[in-house]
Amino acid sequence: MSVLPEERILTTLHTVALAVQSVQRMGVPAEQLLEGSGICQQELQSPARLVSHAQELRVLSNALAASADPALGLLLGKRMHVSAYGMLGYTLLASRDLAEALRLAIAHPTLLGTYFQLELQPVGDEVRLSASGYRYALALRQFNIELCLASLLTVVQDLLGESVRPRRLLLDYPAPAHAASYSERLGCPVEFDAGCNALCFNPKLLERTLPLADPVSHQHGLQQCMQLEAQLHSRHDLRDLIRQQLSGDLTECSTLERVATRLHRSERTLRRHLQQLNTSFQHLLDEVRYDKARQLLLNTDKPIYLIAEELGYSETASFRHAFQRWSGLAPSELRR
Repeated sequence: MSVLPEERILTTLHTVALAVQSVQRMGVPAEQLLEGSGICQQELQSPARLVSHAQELRVLSNALAASADPALGLLLGKRMHVSAYGMLGYTLLASRDLAEALRLAIAHPTLLGTYFQLELQPVGDEVRLSASGYRYALALRQFNIELCLASLLTVVQDLLGESVRPRRLLLDYPAPAHAASYSERLGCPVEFDAGCNALCFNPKLLERTLPLADPVSHQHGLQQCMQLEAQLHSRHDLRDLIRQQLSGDLTECSTLERVATRLHRSERTLRRHLQQLNTSFQHLLDEVRYDKARQLLLNTDKPIYLIAEELGYSETASFRHAFQRWSGLAPSELRR
């Protein structure tokens, strides 16, 4: 049941492909790593394939469970080179200096595929590249912080063309059992329980001209990035448009044909676009029904048969069966 933010945000396959490739080297089969994600091995070679953050998180969870390396997040981050980000990566390389490149990356989180809110800010005599606002699977929070910060350092090193080191690494959690891996793999002192998660650099580093700087290529790449991001947002908007129609009247919008008529689009076009988003009309219909069912069960005293009717079910038994499938509970159990 996709009612969470991670089910609704799309990203490319580069992180999934890297995780599968890296853990396969440890002797773990790809099928085991992709289990439960809805991604097949053949699709890892498809640059146009988009996946949700939830699918990506499932693969990362599988990889962490199967890996013999507790510092897997650091390992993957060190292998996440700037070329993995497609057009955004090449546009970063063509930027004038490191400051321009990092601000560009921060301005396009959708293309970067990050789970975090990134910031570049001066603090005292250093500049911090920080990651905050993580709101996904808590069990993977530390892993994703490691992956994020290590990959950002890799990008900085790729952009400058040399293995620069941060002044220090700040982490907001206690030292884990593999604490020594941080300084070994990132090449800098580490401070745990620091209140934030950030790479700290000498501010002068931001002024460094990039070796591959090219203003014409940078401008062209920036236009391409804006177009790609607009396409991703338009796909999100399509799903939101369908959800809005369903939320407004579940009875009258019970089929894709009816929704297509309301949106002045063909049923075939909507179905094709939904397939490209790795979802379906039934999936979105279930999302909205589940959301509304929980609201009605928790916030009203309506009989269950009336709730079933309001959700577009002709039989109460069908609603009970669907709710059990979505939540693992009977409707009456949620009210207890």
